[in-house]
Amino acid sequence: MTDHIRNFCIIAHVDHGKSTLADRLLQLTGAISEREMTEQVLDSMDLEREKGVTIKASAVRMYYTAQDNFKYEINLIDTPGHVDFGYEVSRALKACEGAVLVVDATQGIEAQTLANLYQALEADLAIIPVINKIDLPSARPDEVAEDIGSLLGVEPGSVIRISAKEGINVDQILEAIVRRVPPPVDVDDLPPRALIFDSHYDSYKGVIAYVRVFEGMIRSNETLRMFATRSDMKPVEIGIFVPGMKPVDSLGSGEVGYIATGLKTVHECRVGDTVTRAAAPAAEPLPGYRHPKPMVFAGIYPVEADDYTTLRESLEKLQLNDASLTYQPETSQALGFGFRAGFLGLFHMEIIQERIEREYLLDVLFTAPSVEYEVVMDDGSVVTVDSPAELPDPNKIVEVREPWMTIEIITPTEYYGPIMELVTKRRGIFKQQEYPAPHRVQLDFEIPLSEIIVDFFDLLKSRTKGYASLDYQFLEYRPDRLQKLEILVNGEAVDALAAIVHEKDAYHKGQRLITKLKELIPRQLYDVAVQAASGGRIISRANVKATRKDVLAKCYGGDITRKKKLLEKQKRGKKRLKMVGNVEIPQEAFMAVLKLEEE
Repeated sequence: MTDHIRNFCIIAHVDHGKSTLADRLLQLTGAISEREMTEQVLDSMDLEREKGVTIKASAVRMYYTAQDNFKYEINLIDTPGHVDFGYEVSRALKACEGAVLVVDATQGIEAQTLANLYQALEADLAIIPVINKIDLPSARPDEVAEDIGSLLGVEPGSVIRISAKEGINVDQILEAIVRRVPPPVDVDDLPPRALIFDSHYDSYKGVIAYVRVFEGMIRSNETLRMFATRSDMKPVEIGIFVPGMKPVDSLGSGEVGYIATGLKTVHECRVGDTVTRAAAPAAEPLPGYRHPKPMVFAGIYPVEADDYTTLRESLEKLQLNDASLTYQPETSQALGFGFRAGFLGLFHMEIIQERIEREYLLDVLFTAPSVEYEVVMDDGSVVTVDSPAELPDPNKIVEVREPWMTIEIITPTEYYGPIMELVTKRRGIFKQQEYPAPHRVQLDFEIPLSEIIVDFFDLLKSRTKGYASLDYQFLEYRPDRLQKLEILVNGEAVDALAAIVHEKDAYHKGQRLITKLKELIPRQLYDVAVQAASGGRIISRANVKATRKDVLAKCYGGDITRKKKLLEKQKRGKKRLKMVGNVEIPQEAFMAVLKLEEE
């Protein structure tokens, strides 16, 4: 029977206290002892703890004896709140019947709160609204309760008020889950169907799939089949999370657990796929999974050419844990061999970069992020281009289309002006505004994705003192007057510095980049010309004056080790330089493209 099972997730805006609440629930139900208690138990990645955000979804089982003295099995599926990880949220929601909506008592309803709430309502989940951080001096629980009440159409008095940090009223949430979240349907006699809502790679057990069983029984002694890839496997083990992994013999309908598949790559075990029995499979897979589509693209190159294979292996391993990362090999005459990788957003890209550097100790160089353009050629064909260097010959192009996003910004009303200015400066189009609460306004815009991927979020936060929040969705591809901006060093185009820009921005961007490169490119033994070209003509130029540097000049006599040290230092400096033709371009120059903020 499944009457005693409850599956729920916690949804919230980033930083509203989801992981802390999860810790308290684990403690209350005795799932972990006081001794094992650390901050953010479910965030096992170092990066997650450091940035204080949840990146990977995780699952855990707790047992709770309710006021009716009945013992319930409660499965918590933890979800990320950051906008780049919306797909992680969507599939975690598929595995639940209820959602605890956490809102910060000081911040109120934010963009992500709404985005995740609408997803939960679409998935038909029972919503339990909770106000967190009521212990803070700046908390406004009554105001926030009014806002939530009008948003969900419930009595403001019925909203649970807690402090996850202090443990105030957390037990009320468990009671509410037992009362308000419906139990899963009991269908143990049907052919098994289980949804994979996450996976990670274990070097001993292969890919470990986190599953929610919807129908039938999954047993450890049966051969199982994946629907999408049609691959069969005999599970290494089947188990539950308590929060550690604990093997069991079978998982019944409604239960959440894991299957250690023994498969070697995540491609054979896709997230969102359905697991069934190989002998008597179910007729069709579970509905509702779309493959995550990368929005931001960047080149990844090893600083040391010898690290290429290590980089490839590390990307393969990262892809095991993160199905949304895509990559393919590419070469650049400036940077050598590397990969073109696709990410969900800039934050996702930053995390992948940190994980490559930390977990695999690689020194890598990321090129400026770009988006995927659709190019209509004169013969009617449409080519997709995700790297500026691949843009075809301008004479053959009819039009270039770029991705546009709809963005929702929720902000206190006093920052209306600065936000309007920021968005319109970035080619944004104002659509409408709503007032979800007094003193807060929701502004809807349409804006090209290329304008928001680099520093838009930082600028938005700094102009609103951190109060504004942002959510974005893909809208459509639209044609515009876009062209390639090329940088020539000593007459040779440097493909890694190319960018696709709007016609009206080409001149300013070209000039700013040349000014920056003039400072960064080390002086050679001869003059070096740095030029920016766009639309078939040179639009800016600067000369790097000649020089010769003698590092041993100040060593007259004395100890040989001093000379060796200086020469060694010079050698190390040279190693960091990338050779282009015969002009050395330092790594900082490639980073400069990223940092061309509005000066």
